[in-house]
Amino acid sequence: MLVEGIALGWVLIMLGALLLLIEAYQPGFFIAVPATVLVILGVLLLLGVDILSSTWGLLAGVVAALVAASITVWAYGRLTPGKKPPTTLSRDSLLGLEGVVTREVTAGTISGKVQIGSMEWSARTESGSIPAGKRVIVTHSEGVHIVVKEIE
Repeated sequence: MLVEGIALGWVLIMLGALLLLIEAYQPGFFIAVPATVLVILGVLLLLGVDILSSTWGLLAGVVAALVAASITVWAYGRLTPGKKPPTTLSRDSLLGLEGVVTREVTAGTISGKVQIGSMEWSARTESGSIPAGKRVIVTHSEGVHIVVKEIE
């Protein structure tokens, strides 16, 4: 059984390494977890732990696999980006952002302009007008322009 265990250990390590390489070159398949488990089980077999027929060996293999899987999932979660605001601006992602009026904004037209970050947007207001230089907040967007109100 020892020779078969060693051979199977190397097979599991190689298969795990192959899966890790695939994950490294094509991230997102989430095969790092089974790859890590295969490597750990292969190492256990190389160390002589009989994970196939011994009760204690099987228990050690399951515990080691669960620990390896948990650590891999934790590390994977730390490497992947969390929920962040979009890195590009679109009119739909502007809701609630503040800006500065660069050209008077009125209710009747979209000829007004508002600077939000490094971009300038066509804008209108629900009622009245907002002169240049005033701070505004985006209330919603319509078509190709945004609707703003003055921050008081």
